[in-house]
Amino acid sequence: MSSDIDTIRVFNVNRHWGWFVGLGAVFLLFGLLALGNLVAATVATVVFVGALVGIAGIGFLAHAFQVRGWNNILFWGLSGALYTTAGLLAFVNPLMASALITILMAVSLIAAGAFRIWFALQLRPATGWRMIGLSGIVTTLIGLMIAASWPTSSLWVLGLVIAVDLTVQGVMLIIVGLGLKRGHVGDL
Repeated sequence: MSSDIDTIRVFNVNRHWGWFVGLGAVFLLFGLLALGNLVAATVATVVFVGALVGIAGIGFLAHAFQVRGWNNILFWGLSGALYTTAGLLAFVNPLMASALITILMAVSLIAAGAFRIWFALQLRPATGWRMIGLSGIVTTLIGLMIAASWPTSSLWVLGLVIAVDLTVQGVMLIIVGLGLKRGHVGDL
């Protein structure tokens, strides 16, 4: 029974292989455009996220007037004020917001890398501990490189992350779509 359902699903997905390829081409194009101007991609990302955070803040403020009890009103009102302020700051000064996000990213990468290194040493001599340690070293080094070139790195780091993600997603969707066209499905 399960194989019949899987066959139907695969058939339906195979028929729409062009959507995968088309969406992949759009993602790839956007990724390459972002790679062409990392500063613009960074600013666009910060403004977009700032707008979303600002809208969420307004929602929190509206919610604060719907709840009962000073504790709830204070919590939701303060949350809304902070979100709205952060959204406005990102919208008004995206480069400053980018600098703050970038340094937080660098610190997070350094901490995550250090934790992976520590964890790898705890696993020693189990299989794979060296790979976990290596990934921790790479993550720590990336965080240190971003932090060492901060605030200049804040002009391009976020744009680079978005550009690489869009490019990889685009290539992946194109490959999946072309595989579907040829009938090579595997596990979607």
